[in-house]
Amino acid sequence: MKTKIKTIDISALEWFDKVNGNSYFAGVITVNYGMPTEKTFKMPFQYGYGDYYRHAALETLKKEGIIPEKYGQLWQYCSENKVICRSSLRENCKQKELKNI
Repeated sequence: MKTKIKTIDISALEWFDKVNGNSYFAGVITVNYGMPTEKTFKMPFQYGYGDYYRHAALETLKKEGIIPEKYGQLWQYCSENKVICRSSLRENCKQKELKNI
């Protein structure tokens, strides 16, 4: 039986490479935070800026079999399934911080 998803928390860090002018992020996704069914997934260091980390979180959760493939947007899945979704992005981090995730 599949676990009922009640919450999705996405915490990401962003680093801007001033030399090449590119943004990168890394993060952690927690499903059912603080519950006995809590699971954590990592999003490793990768290229992306703005809200792209949310799209990467959706793709990670699809790959892990948590969210069905049919969903193109995380908000759509959360809205249709009454899932609480919280996300945060901490900007101006150091590259080392992202690589440590």
